[in-house]
Amino acid sequence: MGNLEKDINSTFENNKVKAMLNIIYTANWITSIQNEFFKDYGISPQQYNILRILKGAKQPLNVQTIKDRMLERAPNATRLMDKLCAKNYIERLPSEQDRRVVKIAITKAGIALLASIPMDFNNEMLKNLTETEAKQLSDLLDKMR
Repeated sequence: MGNLEKDINSTFENNKVKAMLNIIYTANWITSIQNEFFKDYGISPQQYNILRILKGAKQPLNVQTIKDRMLERAPNATRLMDKLCAKNYIERLPSEQDRRVVKIAITKAGIALLASIPMDFNNEMLKNLTETEAKQLSDLLDKMR
């Protein structure tokens, strides 16, 4: 890995096409590595994201707020939360005033799971970039969006 043209044995009509395909190819590469990494913890990258959102919020959140804060806008967020609930990593807290309102909170087991996951797990994927290059890449991706 490291040269898109060699990796997929192709040439491109221009650099914008190459850049777009490289972003898609790299996103799939990152997803594959993260899926494999989180298997050992029994969760998906999206479930990890939900747990981090809840831990960072320091208070229960409604489902829509969690969906809005997710890195990957998952239409299946409720199903992801169902699985986390079944594993006792989160809990649903129904409102006493309005039974249609449910808040989601991270449990002690969810906090313990997060504590067991190394915070630097993404560093290996970024090891070939300097801090300056990482900032430049991030700035370019922001500019693209």
